[in-house]
Amino acid sequence: MGKSKFTKETYANWYEQMLLMRRFEEKAAQLYGQQKIKGFCHLYIGQEAVVAGTVSATRKDDRHITAYRDHAHAIALGIPSREVMAELYGKATGCSKGKGGSMHMFSKEHNFFGGHGIVGGQIPLGAGIALADQYRGGDQVTVCSMGDGAVRQGALHETFNMAMIWKLPVIFVVENNGYAMGTSVERTTNVLDIYKIGAAYDMPSVPVDGMQPETVHEAMAEAVERARKGDGPTLLEIRTYRYRGHSMSDPAKYRTKEEVEEYKKKDPIERVKATMIEKKYATEAWFEEIEAKIEEIVNDAVTFSEESPWPEPEALWEDIYVQQDYPFIRE
Repeated sequence: MGKSKFTKETYANWYEQMLLMRRFEEKAAQLYGQQKIKGFCHLYIGQEAVVAGTVSATRKDDRHITAYRDHAHAIALGIPSREVMAELYGKATGCSKGKGGSMHMFSKEHNFFGGHGIVGGQIPLGAGIALADQYRGGDQVTVCSMGDGAVRQGALHETFNMAMIWKLPVIFVVENNGYAMGTSVERTTNVLDIYKIGAAYDMPSVPVDGMQPETVHEAMAEAVERARKGDGPTLLEIRTYRYRGHSMSDPAKYRTKEEVEEYKKKDPIERVKATMIEKKYATEAWFEEIEAKIEEIVNDAVTFSEESPWPEPEALWEDIYVQQDYPFIRE
């Protein structure tokens, strides 16, 4: 499937989604500097094509789980920008009621199972979500995303083994941005092609260009089809790049300016814009209109968050336990 197979509407959705992710996080970085947002804050700037291509290739009832760099995932899956920003502020109107902050975005309505601060902690959880769907007889697929650093966790190998034995409908996505915090992939392994790890389990595994949503969508669509048919998991090493440091407290001195600028030449938003112009899918006026629309959405999210209440002290005791009936358990 080449670029020409994607419709004008798909490109328009990708552009608008990715630009919203970018502008939202640029504003979040500014607010962090003003101490409006506190705690940890990991930006996704530069990696937007990964989640844009993933969401366009999956259904709304498919499941998604990721690590702590999760703002863009939340936005792409449809969680309102107001709720994501309010969560960054720690306000009661946030998508996790102000209790999770930057690293722990959740939405049952949007099938987003987090945001997880423990490195690699989401890997077995992703397989567990897929197992539950398989057990209930559904055809939903789980996309379990992680960074290149999380690949070093032992839980990954245990999970891969079980996922292949049980043919779980799960897609493991390594968002390989080249650095685990400040440590380059080259300093942590002699297997620089991370996707090759899947070979040990006979898991279908491929590298993917993560700087354009087209290639992400194509690889994801193939993996989704395999999982939905009952043929089991896939490992996608999606090669991308983050322009900012690991977190807001990281000056990123372990990279040269030349390296960052080289990647910016492949900026996913600019590439989609160039394709849309080339194919005459949009005019400059349309791009300006989208920019203005997104600026309004982001500013509204900030105003909403500023005016939202803090969680009440009693909220500490809420959402700790839940009464759950299990009608799907077989006798």
